[in-house]
Amino acid sequence: MTILQIKESCLYVKDLDKAKSFYHDQLGFEVIGYQANRHIFFRVGSTVLLCFVPETTRKESQLPPHYAIGKQHIAFEVMPGEYKKWENKILKLGISIIHEQSWKHGLKSFYFHDPEGHLLEIVPQGIWD
Repeated sequence: MTILQIKESCLYVKDLDKAKSFYHDQLGFEVIGYQANRHIFFRVGSTVLLCFVPETTRKESQLPPHYAIGKQHIAFEVMPGEYKKWENKILKLGISIIHEQSWKHGLKSFYFHDPEGHLLEIVPQGIWD
């Protein structure tokens, strides 16, 4: 038996409109689900980014309750040749890159925040190889 991948990643957000503006309007992720005051879901490559309102999902009755508080972290993988394009896109959007990290094999990643303060990272494919 083998797990193929992490299919969903989740962030907990207070403002779904800000999440949509950032992840869809700015980063270009497709919206695939929305429920007012509860969640917005985005397609990210072959995976899904779930953004839930924690005050709502911590009171779940049909699904197990779930929520988180504080800064969370997600890394988005890009093709190595698109790393600089993503860096330029983030900067052109007026989003501050707070750190660039050098890794093995000459690869780098960079970090930035979303409107809720979550720590996001762009990593080139192969960073964990």
